[in-house]
Amino acid sequence: MAGSLTRQGSPNPGYNSNIAVPMPVITQTDSRDKWSKKMDFLLSVVGFAVDLGNVWRFPYICYQNGGGAFLIPYILMAIFGGVPLFYMELALGQFHRTGAISIWKHICPIFKGIGYAICIIALYVSFYYNTIIAWALFYFYSSFSSILPWTNCDNVWNTPDCTNYFGMDNVTWTNASRSPAEEFYTRNVLEIHKSSGLRDVGGVRWQLMLCLFLIFTIVYFSLWKGVKTSGKVVWVTATLPYIVLFILLIRGATLPGAWRGVVFYLKPQWEKLLETSVWVDAAAQIFFSLGPGFGVLLALSSYNPFTNNCYRDAIVTSLVNCLTSFVSGFVIFTVLGYMAEMRKVEVEDVARDKGPSLLFITYPEAIANMMGSTFFAIIFFVMMITLGLDSTFGGLEAIITAVLDEYPDHFYHRRELFVLCLVVVCFLGSLSTLTNGGAYVVKLLEEFGVGCSIIAVGFLEAIAVSWFYGIKRFSNDVQAMLGKAPGLFWKVCWVVISPAFLAYIIVSSFLKAPPLMLFDYKYPDWSITVGYIVGFSSFMWIPIYMVYKLVWTPGSLKQRLAVCLRPERTIPDIHADSLNMATVP
Repeated sequence: MAGSLTRQGSPNPGYNSNIAVPMPVITQTDSRDKWSKKMDFLLSVVGFAVDLGNVWRFPYICYQNGGGAFLIPYILMAIFGGVPLFYMELALGQFHRTGAISIWKHICPIFKGIGYAICIIALYVSFYYNTIIAWALFYFYSSFSSILPWTNCDNVWNTPDCTNYFGMDNVTWTNASRSPAEEFYTRNVLEIHKSSGLRDVGGVRWQLMLCLFLIFTIVYFSLWKGVKTSGKVVWVTATLPYIVLFILLIRGATLPGAWRGVVFYLKPQWEKLLETSVWVDAAAQIFFSLGPGFGVLLALSSYNPFTNNCYRDAIVTSLVNCLTSFVSGFVIFTVLGYMAEMRKVEVEDVARDKGPSLLFITYPEAIANMMGSTFFAIIFFVMMITLGLDSTFGGLEAIITAVLDEYPDHFYHRRELFVLCLVVVCFLGSLSTLTNGGAYVVKLLEEFGVGCSIIAVGFLEAIAVSWFYGIKRFSNDVQAMLGKAPGLFWKVCWVVISPAFLAYIIVSSFLKAPPLMLFDYKYPDWSITVGYIVGFSSFMWIPIYMVYKLVWTPGSLKQRLAVCLRPERTIPDIHADSLNMATVP
């Protein structure tokens, strides 16, 4: 599909508006990959944004922060912070048609370090996120049994503390009691009891290594040929979770005690709205859920036709993402209500687990004691694997697109080899998470490898585009693609509200830093220091590149700043033959 762009001179500083510029007609050729169908793109974006966090993080944060009342700050943060950033990144990628590194020469060259930081953060994510998918694959394999292995306490890995209360009367549950599902997860899947902590993580679990190898094999053959292959794979990985969620929702609604869980999930606690932490959690949840700043939206939208309606795409995919989170809460809490009914305790006592424990202990435990447990276990873990896979596709595609567009001479015609090398690096980087104490490493990388780093990157990206590139110039870009300039609401959000939204999360996360714990293990102070070093190791490339750019640019300091802050090109020329430009008299 061809797009056209008309410019008669730039109204922005840095360009001479008195010089008549011919009107270039831009038509796309076949040099850059394009999505085969519009739905390939939409499913890829939805698949990236809707991940495991929608299933485990949103329901937990919702009930913890006031139930139904939490939806107010969540929706407000989405409207004024998350969705505008989401829309901005889709528009940037589609207009400039390039990845997260080389795009900065078209926007504000001195900020090019943001692209390198994004790639390093994406690498850190791949080091731990795929291990969580490998755990799900281990469970999937273990589910092919008439009696699920986490149903009872009669297994070799069980301890005397193992307590099975389902279908049994007069069972005493103490603080030392452990359910069969918890012992299966900690003592059979992770074997975390063989590690004393981060100082002694133990050996690599070969079973998990095999699972991870299979995961990365799927990832490689989904990405090696570009969006033409990954766009087909997401038709399965992005749609299957919704089918499974619907089946689990129907099953959960029919369980005894399900209503107790729903009431606990949504019962509003209006007084919670006066707590700052609730608004911080809402802001952080919507940011990590939609995923601006990760470079993925830039990469995926760069393969769109120039005149694609990215505004509508942003609204539709954001709505799908937020509704998925909301519906996932019903899937989780109907089951938690059922478990509370079986244990004869309050839902609050059952819902203490958060993060991966919710998906690997609490939910499997409930499934094990349902009718048709094997079927529900299989589809549940298939859902988890597919939810994880398409987020991995997006994360690695961000790196691939960024590097190939920045170094086309070296890698553009060697995509398959580059993707293979990248997957091998990700696999080797994940080995520490496959050890007996691997879960401790996963938690550390999740907290510090991504956390504040990606929010700071998103903040600088918003500032660079809105303040340095200029909101007027960016609005003209959007108008060139859509035929209509963004409204006042979007401009105000991009210039003021969205950067303030991200700054608010950053400051609050430093002020509110609870001690890091996993199970009964409290992370030592030295590990927190290591975590901050890991976080800084990605962000540091932003100031390093700024200094490098200023030093190597010729001229006085004023001239250097002018060159470093001014876009190098008004019209992107991604590859020599990716745009045909014919001058129209």
